[in-house]
Amino acid sequence: MAKRLIPTLNRILVEKIVPPSKTATGVLLPEKTAKLNSGKVVAVGPGARDRDGKLIPVSVKEGETVLLPEYGGTEVKLGDKEYHLFRDDDILGTLHD
Repeated sequence: MAKRLIPTLNRILVEKIVPPSKTATGVLLPEKTAKLNSGKVVAVGPGARDRDGKLIPVSVKEGETVLLPEYGGTEVKLGDKEYHLFRDDDILGTLHD
């Protein structure tokens, strides 16, 4: 059964990017290599409302790569994959090539 989670309010569903443990040729990489705590945005909520009831949209879009805080978020398991839910305010920034 395929499930699709659509976050509410200003929440963002992120799939964390796990850096490879070895290269394409099979060379094992040391654990101390600099890793960036990043993830790919899978789904976003519609946004939060201000005091006047106006919608404040979420600042990221589906498919973007974002920089995540070291701690925080709520772990969600859908099928055999693990995702994390963050609030829009928790996202540190977007990563571009």
